[in-house]
Amino acid sequence: MSSRRNFIRQTALVGTGISLAPHLTLGNNPSANDKLNVGLIGVGLRGTNHLSNLLLRNDINVTAICDIDDRRNVIALNMIAKAGYKKPKVFAKDEYDYRNLLALDDVDAVIISTPWLWHTRMAKDAMLAGKYAGLEVSAANTMEECWDLVNTHEETGTHLMILENVCYRRDVMAVLNMVKQNVFGELLHFRCGYQHDLRFVKLNDGKTAYGLGVEFGEKGISESAWRTQHSLLRDADVYPTHGIGPIATLCDINRGNRFVSISSMSSKGVGLHNYIVKHGGEDHPNAKLKFKQGDIITSMIETSNEETIIVTHDCNSPRPYSLGFRVQGSEGIWEVDGNRIYIEDKVEKPHHWDEATKWLEQYDHPLWKRFGDYAAGSGHGGMDFFVLQAFVESAKQNIVPPMDAYDAAAWSAITPLSEVSIANGGEVQDFPDFTRGNWVKRKPYNWMKDTY
Repeated sequence: MSSRRNFIRQTALVGTGISLAPHLTLGNNPSANDKLNVGLIGVGLRGTNHLSNLLLRNDINVTAICDIDDRRNVIALNMIAKAGYKKPKVFAKDEYDYRNLLALDDVDAVIISTPWLWHTRMAKDAMLAGKYAGLEVSAANTMEECWDLVNTHEETGTHLMILENVCYRRDVMAVLNMVKQNVFGELLHFRCGYQHDLRFVKLNDGKTAYGLGVEFGEKGISESAWRTQHSLLRDADVYPTHGIGPIATLCDINRGNRFVSISSMSSKGVGLHNYIVKHGGEDHPNAKLKFKQGDIITSMIETSNEETIIVTHDCNSPRPYSLGFRVQGSEGIWEVDGNRIYIEDKVEKPHHWDEATKWLEQYDHPLWKRFGDYAAGSGHGGMDFFVLQAFVESAKQNIVPPMDAYDAAAWSAITPLSEVSIANGGEVQDFPDFTRGNWVKRKPYNWMKDTY
């Protein structure tokens, strides 16, 4: 961590080359040479992870924090003091006190790490206040919210970046490198999703975030206080971006390609009920609840370039963690489960899988080659360093981020579209074109550079 701190502080301003250009400014805020003033809205577990990584940089000031849980504010303030930074302004009066944070002149950009139902309204308010917005996933819950993100960005000209860290996962970026070098040939099919046993997150003892117990809502703590309610009330893929985000970057969604349609189906939902009975007993009040969300939700998406994508949401059943990535083209295929790859005429034995490790090492992404050692310890296997680096560098220059408002809307739209499709027996739903036709001429982001 100390070596990463020193490296980041020495290179944050000069590592990009263009970030020192004197003509690039952050609106009426300091030039790109100066420090970016960042406010954090939400300093729970995810928010303090971002804070920890921000405090390792020398090109930012944390000028304000906001959380309605004063216990979390105390933790954040202690982190800031320990790192030797000036005490920020604190906003904790009520649920809308974040708007007073957004009114500050000494806040240039904000990172929003709050429960899902607050994401869009806070991001809208941030853009309306002229603050560069970094928004945790998922970005929106309804189709109206998806359009709100796009419309507010277009009306204000203020940028929003969806902070999807999995787009920076090392194996994903190596495969992205392979795609750019045409290793797989013409792209045909993808699989992805969020397959993660979250029963012990959605249900806990009300005392510790991952404590064994069966409480949620007002009796829960951390994510169980709000996340579980979505499983109780919605039969939808409520958390699609970890899977679809990386796939969208691989096939240039909103930049020469777009999602066209989706069809979703849901299995029965028994996982959370069984967990409650097992750990709380049949007589526990929560054992009487009927959770609406199916345990396995499967969506198939078609793109305008005639690729197909299968997205799986599987969070209520016992299983090992996997995002289930599969990338398949006319010349070969990679699957994360099994760590295997097959490239026609280039594998050791025809019709047999190669171990993917040597391929991933060969095509290691320039970003990971440059910053990999220093990303260690930043969270989620190093991904958190890279997503924060992209956010800070984009905000310092006030430029379009790698993953923008149109991406936030398109990726998050899977939630409401899957909900309607499931309710109608898998009926195909058309994806809105959030770019209003501009996807045809928008240029793909340069994902192969080694800066951010």
